[in-house]
Amino acid sequence: MSDLPQASLRIGSRGSPLALAQAEETKRRLLALRPGLAVEIVVIRTTGDRVRDRPLAEVGGKGLFTKELEEALLGGGIDLAVHSCKDMPTWLPDGLCIGAILPRVDPRDALIAREVTRLADLPAGAVVGTASLRRQAQILHLRPDVTVLTLRGNVGTRLDKVASGAVAATLLARAGLERLGLLDKASAVLSTDEMLPAAAQGAIAIECRAGDEPTRNLLGALNHPASADCVSAERAMLAVLEGSCRTPIAGLAEIDGGGRIALRALLLSPDGKIALATRREGTPEDAVRLGEDAGEELKRRAPSGLLASG
Repeated sequence: MSDLPQASLRIGSRGSPLALAQAEETKRRLLALRPGLAVEIVVIRTTGDRVRDRPLAEVGGKGLFTKELEEALLGGGIDLAVHSCKDMPTWLPDGLCIGAILPRVDPRDALIAREVTRLADLPAGAVVGTASLRRQAQILHLRPDVTVLTLRGNVGTRLDKVASGAVAATLLARAGLERLGLLDKASAVLSTDEMLPAAAQGAIAIECRAGDEPTRNLLGALNHPASADCVSAERAMLAVLEGSCRTPIAGLAEIDGGGRIALRALLLSPDGKIALATRREGTPEDAVRLGEDAGEELKRRAPSGLLASG
């Protein structure tokens, strides 16, 4: 394949407002890097967008949001795909790679509720809507007296469910609200001690063909090393635990002022009755090893059937 600079690039994206906002951010960064580049955003509808009446775990997991985009990449229909990194499967198809992680924004979860600003203040029996097993498990761990209802759809749909009273509350990634200009809709941003985020939450990943050297070289200039190191630690932990939408797993790596990386990892049962936590610290160069080590510990500590049932 030629290593000459490209004259044009096709960005594959889902069609949701958040996905398109992320694709537009990627386009802006590419044009800032190479002003003469012709960049086209190609909207591709995924299985996850079409099937909205069932939990993700019942219809194939989070790969449903990436499958068609990855097929288009492998088939040459697009040159790169932009994803919410937390939606990417732990293992990528042969021939594809993550070419860049953009600077990560605040990874915390936001509470959307009509009358309260804390999970602790929800009335007993309140209905909380979420499609995330990770959020479900942590909510039930903190508040076993509430009811969790499966709630899928884009950000606007979920905000409307709270506004209409269909559910008392829901949780959304703060990053998504920020990118959509909807931060004012958040009742509160939850601390990571209360609600540990999904691995790679808040990060945008750009996927490309492993053999496409010109695109990989261009994306390399967009990559944010600190964000990429943190995401690498979190995804390495997921890989050991074979993380999917069928197992509640949370993880967050952060780099402190001294340049060291700290990873917190959490494995739960769907009902929240089991919550196993661990922590690792080291250098960014050790990010993958730290994640793998944390995953191995949680795997050893997991009761029989917890991971197998996922």
